[in-house]
Amino acid sequence: MKNILILGSAGQIGNYLCEYLQSKNYKVEKFDIVDGEEFDLRIYQNPLLEEKIKNSDFVYFLAFDVGGSRYLNKYQHTYEFIFNNCMLMTNTFDLLNKYKKQFIFASSQMSNMSYSPYGVLKSIGESYTKSLKGRVVKFWNVYGIEHDFEKSHVITDFILKAKNTQTIDMLTDGQETRQFLYAEDCVECLEIMMDNFSQTTENDELHVTSFTETKVIDIANYIASKFNAKVIPSKNIDAVQKDKKNKPDEKILNYWKPKTNIKDGIDKIISAMC
Repeated sequence: MKNILILGSAGQIGNYLCEYLQSKNYKVEKFDIVDGEEFDLRIYQNPLLEEKIKNSDFVYFLAFDVGGSRYLNKYQHTYEFIFNNCMLMTNTFDLLNKYKKQFIFASSQMSNMSYSPYGVLKSIGESYTKSLKGRVVKFWNVYGIEHDFEKSHVITDFILKAKNTQTIDMLTDGQETRQFLYAEDCVECLEIMMDNFSQTTENDELHVTSFTETKVIDIANYIASKFNAKVIPSKNIDAVQKDKKNKPDEKILNYWKPKTNIKDGIDKIISAMC
């Protein structure tokens, strides 16, 4: 039985991945700062982290100080945000190197957006990963159940607003498009990429996305219709991604394909959260 270590196990993707792998009878080791100070990846030479990495068969490096657009707008240019992510990457990659573990690093399609500190930090993580012959997966707007309003991403943000206030006040005009991927599809892909680790290389572009564009305003209107809520678009344009258009590499489709369309995914989140 594989011993799988999930760094960032309490996060949006981490929660789904833990449940999914446990259902497949893997031995799952959780590691997340929400479980106590001893699980802080920023601690230099953290003995608990070293023990967990040493005894693991595979590591998913999902941990990062990150949130949705509101969170990034507020914090990504701060010293604390940059420091937190630099420290957790340095300490973790050092131990992955020491014990020569196979691992996947969770990056973002924003890693080529040099105007974004978050994107730059993810790019640095990709460079670390490639130097250690790990695998980089680039997530495109993964959505799932979230309860931390400060860090919630756009879909759960809209659901919480519609549920609690019957009003979705948007940060933008909503005309920007995104490729949204349901978290259950995402974690299925992560297992497949672990199983096919030797079939890929550190230089492969592994984009984990739905490969379907959806306008953010259409998401808002659909969620509003479920709660008899109103949508109030802003006059602002997207300040985080600046509506930069990336095109996902389709190599990952050789191994996996997304299953859940956007409306079905949203309905599942609403059912679970409400």
